[in-house]
Amino acid sequence: MIEDDQPVFVISVAAQLAGMHPQTLRQYDRLGLVTPGRSGGGGRRYSARDFALLREVQRLSQEDGVNLAGIKRIIELENHVTALQERVTELVTELDRARASVASARQDVAQSMRRDLVPLRDNALVVWRPTRR
Repeated sequence: MIEDDQPVFVISVAAQLAGMHPQTLRQYDRLGLVTPGRSGGGGRRYSARDFALLREVQRLSQEDGVNLAGIKRIIELENHVTALQERVTELVTELDRARASVASARQDVAQSMRRDLVPLRDNALVVWRPTRR
């Protein structure tokens, strides 16, 4: 099974599959719109993810009338949003672990408390008078 980001298609095959001229793919690469992988000899190798991006570039250009500079900015912003979403997921996971750790620490403290002591709410006043014998 081929992974989505595994670069396997040479530029001629990629152009044919994308319905574009190879020179268009080279131009997109130069502009930084679609950056394919490279072979050992420096040849471009396109992945399934690259094809999806090529189709999106083509759609934005032809259907929505966005120029290439606008498309590049859209792609950059989408990549930035994806990176931020991944970071939020990492932070939520880290926060969940921290909350679990705090809950565990509270439970440990509660279990270690002397039973003859009673925790009171903040600002509580207790008057203790020793019993006379």
